[in-house]
Amino acid sequence: MDVHLVDGTYELFRHFFAVPAAADVSGQEIGAVRGVLASVLSMIERGATHIGVATDHVVESFRNDLYPGYKTAEGVPEELLSQFPVLEQALEAMGVMVWPMVYFEADDALASAAGKAAQEDRVRQVFICTPDKDLSQCVVGTRVVQLDRRRDILRDEAGVVAKFGVKPQSIPDYLAVVGDTADGFPGIAGWGAKAAALTLSQYPHLESIPKDWHEWHPSIRKARLLSESLFNAWNEAVLFRTLATLRLDVPVFRSVEDLHWQGPHRNFEESCRRMNSPNLSGRAASARSRSERDQTLRL
Repeated sequence: MDVHLVDGTYELFRHFFAVPAAADVSGQEIGAVRGVLASVLSMIERGATHIGVATDHVVESFRNDLYPGYKTAEGVPEELLSQFPVLEQALEAMGVMVWPMVYFEADDALASAAGKAAQEDRVRQVFICTPDKDLSQCVVGTRVVQLDRRRDILRDEAGVVAKFGVKPQSIPDYLAVVGDTADGFPGIAGWGAKAAALTLSQYPHLESIPKDWHEWHPSIRKARLLSESLFNAWNEAVLFRTLATLRLDVPVFRSVEDLHWQGPHRNFEESCRRMNSPNLSGRAASARSRSERDQTLRL
């Protein structure tokens, strides 16, 4: 079986800025919610059987306690924030496993789920459905891969190296020195993407980098300046790497079978009625019928 893990936060943001506004019967904005539900349903209609969706129920996380500048909900439209609980409830009604994160982030849930799913022999491949560069650290060979569904880009381990110049295990170190504006930390002065790739391709982790710049690989230009900048800001670099390192201990599921989509719950039809989207309910019912028929044929 294949496992599909969806970045619900990314999907909600993407649809919020891509689809027209729409309200449910009570006046609640739900345009992005309808877009995400339709997107997840399309995955099921194309054959996805085991699905989990992670969301940032609140934007802040434990990382805000580690670094004051870490991302917050400031500047995020209230019309978008208000759709997170609506999406979570609607996905659950549709029969999809949802992980609404409060202490952790959605990325941590996806990383934990990917690692746990990959441990099960019956899982053929794990697809982490997001373009977020943070999740590239979770890629393993061709078994755990990253899928950008919008641009139809599949990135395995070789793809991560081609994109960033470093292997997946070095992505937190890479982000530590380059910085991540989306997450709110600046990186280390003088360290750009090219310098980080050249250095970390030779020395996979910060601790592997020689403190004496004379010992650096000759392919790394401006070694002296990079060394001085890194080791003068060593504590910041280690902190930024901690911020960029995804947690693998989020409680997500007991068995991969918990992710098996078996059709919508009875209240999904009512949820769709409230959203003025009866077509979603019909599509879910049809998908369940096809799934049951396919399962019968396999038996």
